Amino acid sequence: MRKYMGELGLTIVAIIWGSGFVASAVSLEHYTPYQILAIRFLVGFILLSLVFFKKLKKIKKSTLIKGSIIGIFLYLAFALQTVGLVYTTPSKNAFLTAVNVVIVPFIAFFLYKRKMDRFEWLGAFLAITGIGVLSLKFTGEVNIGDLLTLLCAVGFAFHIFYTAQFVKDEDPVLLTVIQMGVAAILGFTVVIFRGETDFSMNVEGVFNVLYLGVFSTTIAFLLQTVAQKYTTETKAAIILSTEALWGTVFSIIILSDLLTIKMVIGAILILVAIIISETKLTFLKKKSYNEAI
Repeated sequence: MRKYMGELGLTIVAIIWGSGFVASAVSLEHYTPYQILAIRFLVGFILLSLVFFKKLKKIKKSTLIKGSIIGIFLYLAFALQTVGLVYTTPSKNAFLTAVNVVIVPFIAFFLYKRKMDRFEWLGAFLAITGIGVLSLKFTGEVNIGDLLTLLCAVGFAFHIFYTAQFVKDEDPVLLTVIQMGVAAILGFTVVIFRGETDFSMNVEGVFNVLYLGVFSTTIAFLLQTVAQKYTTETKAAIILSTEALWGTVFSIIILSDLLTIKMVIGAILILVAIIISETKLTFLKKKSYNEAI
């Protein structure tokens, strides 16, 4: 029962994150990308600090340093994603962001000389093909929004990689609180530096940016941390990658986003790439073994 609780929790996280692409798109009509980031991370930091106030007394220097590192990657990734959304559609933004799952093995390969297996190489090839189908125009040009989103996927890949490394020795909740705090500080520093201190009080804008802060940031991160205790990393990665599908669903329903054949083909290639990279197709081997018996 606990296993299914974990999978259900991660599915809810994926749905919340998917809806976040739409909330971001609507928020951009009232705020700059940098204002959105500053608000959502500040809301996340305040709420998490209130919930885990007692834990904050146990923060170590190592936790502060590691939390700050992943906080920087978190802010950079979200900044590239949100600015990219200004120039592309929520559905394309969602699928290109999901490529981060395929990029993680390359980080381990280049920085730590960890060998990549054939499934990771195949996943990378399919992901690149999917990106090409999804983003390239017939002229060979790439949409600037898609390019920024791809860079955001690299940022999220580094965030995922170092989070996995740091969480082995540190309290995951404290790491989450610190990274939110660092991201909030960076967010408001950029807002002040750019002179964007005049925040809109439009009801639609406030509602959507608070939705990002409360649901997509605070609740989703907490739920993910708890849910991952009850399922494997592979299943978690696959379930969370479906945020791209949910992002497209919400974009079509709420924003009337157009779904083209090119987008469908590109999206399928990216999802297959993620599944191959994360599962190594072990579920097929188990099935064949059971059938043989």
